[in-house]
Amino acid sequence: MSFHYEDGHLAAGGVLLAGIAERAGTPCYVYSADMIRDRFRAYDRSLAAVPHTVCYAVKANSNLAILKLLAREGAGFDIVSAGELYRVLKAGGDPAGIVFSGVGKSAPEIEYALDRGIFGFNCESEAEMALIDSLAARRGLKARVAVRVNPDVDASTHPYISTGLREHKFGIDISEAEDVYERARACRNLSLDSVSCHIGSQILDPAPVFQAVDRVLDLIERLRARGFEITHADLGGGLGVAYQAGQTTPSIEQYGAGLAQRLTGRDLSVMIEPGRSVVGEAGVLLTRVLYRKRSGSKEFLIVDGAMNDLIRPSLYQAWHDILPLREPRDGTFRADVVGPVCESGDFFARDRELAEVLPGDLVAVMTAGAYGFVQSSNYNSRPRAAEALIEGDSWRIIRTRETFEDLIRGESLD
Repeated sequence: MSFHYEDGHLAAGGVLLAGIAERAGTPCYVYSADMIRDRFRAYDRSLAAVPHTVCYAVKANSNLAILKLLAREGAGFDIVSAGELYRVLKAGGDPAGIVFSGVGKSAPEIEYALDRGIFGFNCESEAEMALIDSLAARRGLKARVAVRVNPDVDASTHPYISTGLREHKFGIDISEAEDVYERARACRNLSLDSVSCHIGSQILDPAPVFQAVDRVLDLIERLRARGFEITHADLGGGLGVAYQAGQTTPSIEQYGAGLAQRLTGRDLSVMIEPGRSVVGEAGVLLTRVLYRKRSGSKEFLIVDGAMNDLIRPSLYQAWHDILPLREPRDGTFRADVVGPVCESGDFFARDRELAEVLPGDLVAVMTAGAYGFVQSSNYNSRPRAAEALIEGDSWRIIRTRETFEDLIRGESLD
C-alpha cells in the first residue's frame, strides 16, 4: 500500500487523508501501518539465510503505537537514549533485543539499561567501556559490549548524517580496534563478543556499506585469531528513501542478500538497524494553505505547518515532494512553501513548481515518516502536531495535538 490518488483524492488503504485532516486538524502527521510492516518484513526476509535481528532505529520515529506495531512483528530496537529505552519498554519491546548506541551515554542511562537487561551496548570510546565495566561490577553483572569501529568509508550522504570517516565523532578508528579490544581484556565485567559499525544515513548506494562490512568482517577474523570469541556483528542501518519522485533507491531485498552472502559460513549472528527506510515513506505531514502572497516577482505559499513541525528542509536542505490532497487539474505555479514561524529559514520548499492550490486547500508534505515529529519543537510557542495511524481501511489518533497548557507544563511563575 502507498499514498495515491483515489477518485481524485489522496488516500492510503482506502482512507482519504482529507477526512483525517478535517477531524484531527492541521498540521498533522499521518502514517501507514501496512507500509511500515511491509518494509520491516522485507528486511527480515532478506536475512533469512543467516541468524539475525532487525533492530529498528527508534530515533527515526518513536511514537508508541509504531514501536508497539514493530514489537509485535518481532523487531529488536536500536536506541540512543534512556528515554528511547523507556518508550520501547512501554510499547512492549523485549529488552533482550535492544542495543544501546550513541557517543555520549551517561552513567544514569547505562545503569537504567543494565537494570532492565538489554542485549548490549555499542561502545564508542575506551572511557565508556570502563564506565560500563564499573557499573556492571557493582551489580554483579557482565555487560555485552561491541566496540563501534569507524572504518573510514565515505557514505556519500549529507555531511550532518555521515558517520563513518575519521573526522567524525563516532566510533573508534578501525586501525586501533585490535589494541582497544586487547586493553579491554582487563575489564572483567564486560563480554567482548561483538563488533559494531555504522557509516551514516540516507545512503542511496549500498556499495560503501558493503565496503565497510568487508572491513569489519576482516577485523572479526583478526580478533578471533587473537582469542576473542566474536559471535555478533552489528552492521548498522542507513538505507535511503525516495524523497523526490523518480529518485532511485536501494532495494531492501538486494541489500539484505548482499549482507547474507558476506555472512554465510562465518558463524556470526548479525544485527542491522534500519530506521528511515522502515518509516520514512510511510508518513506524510498534512498542512493547510493559509495565504498566497506575492512580493515583486516572488510568490509565497503560506501554510499552517512550519519548521518547528518538520525541520528537515531547513536543517538538511532536504527535498520533500508536496502534493495537494485533491488531485491537481488546473496547472501549476512556482513559489516558496513557507510557514508562520518568524525565521527566514522556515520553509518546506523553495522556488518549487507546485500544483495550483488556494487558501483553505490541504497539501501533504510527502515522505515525512522519519525524522519528522521526533525533531519537532515548540519554537514560537507552537503546540506540536497530532499524529494519526492508518491500519487497513480505518485510522486513529496516536498522539493528540498539544494544547496551550502543554506548552507551559513544568514551568513556574514563582
